Amino acid sequence: MHNNSQYKPIIDALVACAAECEHCATACLQEDDVKMMVRCIQLDRDCSAICRTTADALARNSDNAKVFLEACATICAACGAECEKHAAHSDHCRACAEACRRCEEACRSLIGQIY
Repeated sequence: MHNNSQYKPIIDALVACAAECEHCATACLQEDDVKMMVRCIQLDRDCSAICRTTADALARNSDNAKVFLEACATICAACGAECEKHAAHSDHCRACAEACRRCEEACRSLIGQIY
């Protein structure tokens, strides 16, 4: 077990990413061609959920934190890649992609430092 106060920066990144993903999904639903945004919306929702769950796991010092971090990094990478496809014409997708990349890096960094 580790002192979970060391996790505050990554918990903050996880919460920020979850919020950005929720914003992106909501904004995607307002796009003229919502069908084009379906994969983005689905990944936004998955990413938001895993980010919140991972933050909770770290906050409670879960023995399974590494599993959550690995899943979160994978889903953040997928969400970031999808949002990048729409970033040229969508500020919310650009912001989401950036948040996902930061979060993915934070997860991978913590895995490398601790596990």
